[in-house]
Formats: sequence, structure tokens, C-alpha cells
Amino acid sequence: MHPFVQAALGGVVIGLACWLLLAALGRVAGISGIVAGALSPQPGEGGWRWAFLAGLVGVGAVLTRGMPALPPPPWAVLVAAGLLVGVGTVLGAGCTSGHGVCGLGRRSVRSLVATGVFMGCGFATVFVARYAG
Repeated sequence: MHPFVQAALGGVVIGLACWLLLAALGRVAGISGIVAGALSPQPGEGGWRWAFLAGLVGVGAVLTRGMPALPPPPWAVLVAAGLLVGVGTVLGAGCTSGHGVCGLGRRSVRSLVATGVFMGCGFATVFVARYAG
């Protein structure tokens, strides 16, 4: 399958998952918020969050079986990246999935600004990693 078709199908599936969660439970599919809520659940809120996360990780693990594996990055890079993402989601009041997929779909100006900042930082990071190293 052509990579563009794979990317388009992935986008459709992500959009459908976000729509289903909003239509079925009235919840925004922001992964950082779902993880935070799963780790400190309010009464009646933990079950759907853990189910969403299990589906996210489980389906991804099943669908990537047989695909060539990329070499893992060093642990220090993973830890630093995780901390930066965590700080970024707190500062941005959400993550790329919440703002970029759900927020833009709801025409949120705040999400438009947040997504622009996320994407700009990503572009700058790739540029520095490729050309300054």
C-alpha cells in the first residue's frame, strides 16, 4: 500500500475515533487529558479512560506486527522527550491530539494557536536535529 494511502487511512481512523468518543460519551479525545484522568480518576470516569488507552496501545501493537522495527533511541532521549511532552501539554493545556484533531475540528481559536506552536516547535526540532548536529 502506498504511504500516502496509509497516512490518509490513519487520519480517517483517528478522526473516526475522536468523533465516536465525542458522540458516544461527550468527551474530547485528548490523550494527555485521558491519561491524566486515568491516573487520578473521578468517580465513574476511570473505566472508559483505561479502555480507550488499552485500545490505543493494543490495536497499535497488533497492527504493527510484522512491520520492520526501528532501532530504539537511547533511554536518556526517551526520558527527556517524555518530560518535555509532559511539560508542554501542561503549558499548552492539552496535547496535539486534543488541540490538533479535536480542537481544530471544533473551530477553537485556542487550539489553532496551540497547534501552530506545536508544529512550529516540531519543524524547528527536525531542522536542528538534521542540520545543526
